[in-house]
Amino acid sequence: MPRTCSFLSGAGALALAVLAPFSSAAAQDAAGFQAYLPTLGAQAAAAGVSRRTIEAVLPSLTYNPRVVELDRQQPESRPNAPIPAFAPYRARHVDADRITRGRAVYLRARGRLSAIEQQTGVPESIMVAIWGHETNYGRVMGGFDLPRALASLAYEGRRRTLFTDEFIATLKMIDRGVPREKLVGSWAGAFGGPQFLPSVYLRLARDGDGDGTADIWNSDADTLASIGAYFVDAGWRPGVPWGFAVSVPATLDRRLIANRTTSPRCPRVQGRQSQWKTMAEWRALGVVPQARAWPGDDVLATLLEPDGQGAAAYLLTGNYRVILDYNCSNFYALSVGLLADAVER
Repeated sequence: MPRTCSFLSGAGALALAVLAPFSSAAAQDAAGFQAYLPTLGAQAAAAGVSRRTIEAVLPSLTYNPRVVELDRQQPESRPNAPIPAFAPYRARHVDADRITRGRAVYLRARGRLSAIEQQTGVPESIMVAIWGHETNYGRVMGGFDLPRALASLAYEGRRRTLFTDEFIATLKMIDRGVPREKLVGSWAGAFGGPQFLPSVYLRLARDGDGDGTADIWNSDADTLASIGAYFVDAGWRPGVPWGFAVSVPATLDRRLIANRTTSPRCPRVQGRQSQWKTMAEWRALGVVPQARAWPGDDVLATLLEPDGQGAAAYLLTGNYRVILDYNCSNFYALSVGLLADAVER
């Protein structure tokens, strides 16, 4: 036997030996997933999903290891990882292209946006900025099959309750008449222009163009109206800014304004913010708005210096917390607010 053949045989045997555990694990996951599907089906039936939908969807599902891998890479799975600088994130997410496209959307949709703002109290520019951040104004909406992704994540178990509920909500969307082929989105189950989860779609998706359907995949009006509805549901207060950039005096003693409470939701995010004080109290401490007038003296705000003392600083109102409800990340919420301001100028 030629030496090359002998060498390849040895390499092939080594490769098979190395890959065998992985192949075995993959086979176990695939088999375990199929064994788990009847449990999901029973839970869906108990939640009121039709037998027709269950029998149409579940037999088509296979395990997707990629979504499980992506879920395990999420920041909440690494709670002690160092926090990076905000400035590079801002440069990527509040960039010239996103601002230019956002202004074009803002101007094109002013008629509908104005009506939505009158109904909801949510600023037009905030709705546009959310859309820009979530999907770059509908350009990037994900390519994962939602029932398959959500069923795989429910099977994996790290956040089983969440993903089981969202899987069942996806089946309820089908019961409501949403075509199966539309159920495509991000690996974690978000979809459409606003990147709603299925349960959020069922509660808050809105028909913004009057055609009788809440088509957040193809209708700009439905996307923007649905975002407005989400913000109303989360407690947006009309007439109050999300926040604004400020100059902080070098003499300010941060120890005196340090946050001494722990938020039950996203504690690491909200733990970086200061105590809440009125605008009158912040003014008395020497804080000065950089590009706008003070809101009312009794409006409450918290101070955030995302890159530490001497860098950018912001006073943030209760409406900033509403943006955090959409995505509990200071970097995300700050960038949404800053993009909204840039779009509106």
